[in-house]
Amino acid sequence: MTHKDLKVPLSDEYFFAPEEVIFALEKFETISCKHPVNILVTGRQGCGKSSLVCQFAAFYNRPLAVFQMGLLSEPGQLFGEYALKGGETFYQEFLFPKAISTPRCVVHLEEINRPDHPKALNELFSVLSENRCIWVDQIGLVEVAPGVIFFATMNEGEEFTGTDSLDAALRDRFYIISLDYLPAAVEEKVLRLKAGVGEKDAGLIVRLVQKLRGNPQFPLPVSTRHSLMMAELVAAGAGVREATIYSLQVSKDVVESVLLSVHAETGDVKVGENRFVPFVPVRG
Repeated sequence: MTHKDLKVPLSDEYFFAPEEVIFALEKFETISCKHPVNILVTGRQGCGKSSLVCQFAAFYNRPLAVFQMGLLSEPGQLFGEYALKGGETFYQEFLFPKAISTPRCVVHLEEINRPDHPKALNELFSVLSENRCIWVDQIGLVEVAPGVIFFATMNEGEEFTGTDSLDAALRDRFYIISLDYLPAAVEEKVLRLKAGVGEKDAGLIVRLVQKLRGNPQFPLPVSTRHSLMMAELVAAGAGVREATIYSLQVSKDVVESVLLSVHAETGDVKVGENRFVPFVPVRG
């Protein structure tokens, strides 16, 4: 791939973030004019970490390159690997060295605490340090270009299979931003603007979602993306019950329990037995 493959992402006109986070990102943008910056974004699953990185790149008109750290199975794999072609072995250079060599590029290290190999992140120490360069035998010296910003995102906790605690020395190289789910009123506004549902349905969907997130025994990380999926189904004519069942990867028993709870509080949701009807072509 060439530098031309790196594009500025499209901006989300309905993206909301805490004002203090936007203020901090503005300062990081200023600092990046002096030297590359590293930012670690943490938070619960589905709270908008990756979306924040994408929106930052769009807002400041920066090219974006995303790298899935969970796919790294051996050290050095970020830069390239040996491959076989026409019976001959050659070194195939990957996008990462080109991305970090591209001025003002946003380099997104997604799920940085999920590499398949414990030493797969070792090369990052050099590119995230003050020296901002690394020697790779197969391609030579790779230097981080002016204005590059590294974003890393991650989920933390025992509930996330395959994740590890981020190495303290690596974590020390980052500024840290912590995100949480959108406040209810803001999430309702997002559903109305993006999915086109009415105020009542948006409020009901968010109440359902918050009950699932706040379940003390089995909290579910329902992302705003899932809220939008529910809202789009409702806007298309589905009921809230059906929208909940088909948008979330939870059992119907859990859905029915939450719906009954909301119904008891508000009387807004009808919960009934699922009917079976023919699903066959009509014969003339």
